[in-house]
Amino acid sequence: MSLHHRFILAGVMGWPIAHSRSPKIHNHWFAQYGIEGTYVPLPVEPGRLEAALRALPALGFSGCNLTIPHKEKALNFLDFVDPAAGRIGAVNCVVVSKDGALTGRNYDGYGFVASLHEGAPRWRAAEGACVIIGAGGGARAIVSGLIEAGAQEIRLFNRTRDRADRLAADFGAPVSAYPWEERHEGLAGAGLLVNTTSQGMIGQEPLDLSLAALPSSAVVADIVYAPLETPLLTAARRMGATSVDGLGMLLHQARPAFRDWTGTMPEATPALRALIAATL
Repeated sequence: MSLHHRFILAGVMGWPIAHSRSPKIHNHWFAQYGIEGTYVPLPVEPGRLEAALRALPALGFSGCNLTIPHKEKALNFLDFVDPAAGRIGAVNCVVVSKDGALTGRNYDGYGFVASLHEGAPRWRAAEGACVIIGAGGGARAIVSGLIEAGAQEIRLFNRTRDRADRLAADFGAPVSAYPWEERHEGLAGAGLLVNTTSQGMIGQEPLDLSLAALPSSAVVADIVYAPLETPLLTAARRMGATSVDGLGMLLHQARPAFRDWTGTMPEATPALRALIAATL
């Protein structure tokens, strides 16, 4: 018997969107928890985002996720924006209220920190510096999540220094931007290293970073999940560091969105991980 008295309709907007694993994740949870509902891919061209979002209440949607290229632009078309999403400058979850109002949230930072606790249970945000490679939307979300988790020092390295400086200025302490050329020695004393760039992804060059100065006790994470084992994570394991792949972040950021739409907080189980890993 269903735990709910109404059919829950949700989806993910992007352009393109056929590659998204989100439908498999959320429909797995609908079945697991006996909730009547479905989650569908919504291909929305950039110029039609506002119309698509505004159609959600009329179509009976409880909400949707947003992915490339809509995360930043959606801020202009929502009635309310969660403070964390406002700081990050991007939305990855939209919730439709009973009165039709649209609220934007961002759970990428939550998803990343949850994946760290799962993949590296002994990791603590306040122990050692957190080194972030990249300064795009993923970096902004992760910086927000790390600050909320209690990080005391976040070192930011990006090829384009201006972008790193802007991110550091937006968040303030404990974030500091450093020249790209100093990234290798900038790993000294780090407790966490995170690659938020696309380097290491299938079809991309490996991340140009020497781990010689990184303590072997550090945790190394990559938000890339195709492939699961990036060259960076391989190098980390070889030196004895704990590695955390990008699939955990994908799974865990989906959990609070599903909760917002259904009232049920799902679990990112090994079975779900195996289901999604088989599609990579």
